[in-house]
Amino acid sequence: MATEETRASKQTPAAEVAKRRGRPRSFDRDTALEQAVRSFWELGYEATSISDLTRAMGISAPSLYAAFGDKRALFDEVVAVYRQHYGGFLHRALAEEPTARRGVERGLREAATEYTLPGRPRGCLVVSAALNISPASLEVADSLREMRRATVRQIAGAIRADIASGELPGDTAADALAGYIGAVIHGMSQQARDGAQRTELEAVAELALKVWPGPAGGTAR
Repeated sequence: MATEETRASKQTPAAEVAKRRGRPRSFDRDTALEQAVRSFWELGYEATSISDLTRAMGISAPSLYAAFGDKRALFDEVVAVYRQHYGGFLHRALAEEPTARRGVERGLREAATEYTLPGRPRGCLVVSAALNISPASLEVADSLREMRRATVRQIAGAIRADIASGELPGDTAADALAGYIGAVIHGMSQQARDGAQRTELEAVAELALKVWPGPAGGTAR
C-alpha cells in the first residue's frame, strides 16, 4: 500500500501544473497583442521572428506560447484585431452607403487616409503580410488571399444589387468592375508602403472612380 509520502509525491507534478496555470499574467494581453499587430503589419508574416515578437510585446517566449499558442495562432488573432480596428473601413462603407459607388468612393478615400496615417505601419496588413512567403507558410498566404477575394465579392455583390435596382445599367460587368476596384485598393496599399502621401493616393482614388458606369438611364452622379 502506498504511503502518504508516496501519494503526495505522485500528486506533486499535477499540483505544480495547476499552480502554474493559476498564476496571473505579468503583462496585459491586449497591449501585447497590439504590439504584435504592429510587428506583423510592418514586417510581414514570414519576416517576423519570435524574437521580434517577444521584443515588441515585452514578454518572454514561454509567455508568448502560453498566452497565444504558436506564431500562426498569434497571427490569426492579429489579423482579427487588425480587421476590427484598422482594416474594416471598406466593408463598413459598402454596408452603410446607399449605393455601391458611394460605398466604393468612401472606401477608396478612407484607404488613402488609413494607409498613410503617421505613427503606425503603412498600407494594409492583409495585402502585404504574405508577400515573399515560403512554401512552409502557404496556409497563411491562402488565408489572406481568401480575405481579399471576399472583399472583392462584397464589392461585386453591392454592384449587382445596384444593377437589380436599376441604379446601374444592366450590362455592367460586376465581377470585372469589382476586381478592378480590388486591384486599385491593393495598389494603393503598396504605394503607401513605398512612401506615397495621402494626397497622391486620393488622386489615384479619384481617377479610379472615373471608370464607374453612370446610372441607368440618367446622368452621372
